[in-house]
Amino acid sequence: MISLRQHAISLVAVFAALVVGLFLGTGFIGDKVNSLTGTSRDRLGELNDQLDEANSARNAADGFAHAVAPRLLKDQLKDRSVVVVTAPNAAEDDVTAVKEALSAAGAKFSGQLGLTTKLLADREGDKLRSIVDNSIPQGKALRPELTDSGGRLGDLLGLLLQEGVGRGNIPGPEYDAGLQSVRDGGFITFTDRALNPGQLAVIVTGDAFPTDSGAQGQLVGRFAGSFAARGLGGVLTGRVGSAKGGSPIAVVRADPSLGNSVATVDNVNQPIGRITTVLALRAANQGKPAAYGVGSGATAITPPA
Repeated sequence: MISLRQHAISLVAVFAALVVGLFLGTGFIGDKVNSLTGTSRDRLGELNDQLDEANSARNAADGFAHAVAPRLLKDQLKDRSVVVVTAPNAAEDDVTAVKEALSAAGAKFSGQLGLTTKLLADREGDKLRSIVDNSIPQGKALRPELTDSGGRLGDLLGLLLQEGVGRGNIPGPEYDAGLQSVRDGGFITFTDRALNPGQLAVIVTGDAFPTDSGAQGQLVGRFAGSFAARGLGGVLTGRVGSAKGGSPIAVVRADPSLGNSVATVDNVNQPIGRITTVLALRAANQGKPAAYGVGSGATAITPPA
């Protein structure tokens, strides 16, 4: 039987080969191919063969992950409820695949909450701050060290939606009013009567944030950390490349206080990344959040068996 370690090694080889493939796909090679003769043409042919082999290996790796997923995921999150949060750039296919993986792990889906482009633009900070301050349930308080938009909103919504130790019951009217106020402000989206508190959280983002996106990655990263801290564990997950620059995963990995609150996975668009998202959530639930994937700052490709 192929072990996860062997599979991880094969994936590294695949990614290395894909780099060669990307180089071959550039216009430079296409423009110069006619000038190649003899040994150069033979070498180009060899590289093309290697690219074909890399693609076959990648397909085999994905097929392997699909095949072993049910056995790896079974009962990993049994009796746990999970809220899924999406950033505006999250791919719908990734969100669907994550929910399917959570279901395969035995988790109960508590609902889906969407962050909006208006929230990420962070141009109405005073309005958001007022809404948050007026939506804090009676007898509760937000953490005073959280003064930024992402941190404060994550703390409020985590208070409402994450069933952490000692959370206590929040009366239905205050719960509904808090969520409704933030939605009416245009900062979140959710479907009525389809969102309930959960014990765990998965925050799904997409590709790397553009270089001109300013502090949007920081807002999402800090939201993820404060939201997950209110529950029993959380994972911030994104596509390959999502650990670059100022993207949310990069922000979390660069800040130990955030990394201690929420785990990260940077290859959710791959089958192994969806498996890792579930396993990382289980590890976070056990008090062991860490950084997983293939991007910068990852400490392992997946949690240890």
